[in-house]
Amino acid sequence: MTRHLELFAAFPRILFLAALLLPLTVVGGEDEWLLVDTDKHTLQLFDGERSVSQFEGISIGRGGTGRYRLKGDERTPLGKFRVAWLKADSQYRFFIGLDYPQREHAKKAFENGDIDAADRQRIFQAIYAGKLPPQNTALGGYIGIHGLGAADPRLHEMADWTRGCVAVTNEQIDLLRRHVRTGMPVLIR
Repeated sequence: MTRHLELFAAFPRILFLAALLLPLTVVGGEDEWLLVDTDKHTLQLFDGERSVSQFEGISIGRGGTGRYRLKGDERTPLGKFRVAWLKADSQYRFFIGLDYPQREHAKKAFENGDIDAADRQRIFQAIYAGKLPPQNTALGGYIGIHGLGAADPRLHEMADWTRGCVAVTNEQIDLLRRHVRTGMPVLIR
């Protein structure tokens, strides 16, 4: 019985040594990121350079894509983003909010006369402070990746239908949500 107690007492040290010797495996690791290919209508989950999952048949905005979007144009903006927030009780089952607009969107929109200097400055200041950029400028906001919720799956299969977001099926968003975390990089091209 004493021998069992000695082994039991040594167990935490054994676990610690094993943890030092074994390679670290993390689910939802820091190297995971998402690639949205708007031409192929796919979304891929990567771990570093290795593709972990690919989701076919995604939908994008009814207005197609653009270097930036304007409120109401229903375009999906292209660029490099980060996951800014996650919303579990979304009407679209689960919502992965992105930190749109970025500096390059605001810069281009200002050059084109689509936003004024004050809005450009508010966007730049929020990004510099590490906060979510304003979602209420002429560039719009609330861009993300979401499921269908109660939307018609047949419509999803037939056409791009969102107001600028990226949509996947409910089954796909359920799989994806296990890996997504705030700060995760997202490339939409």
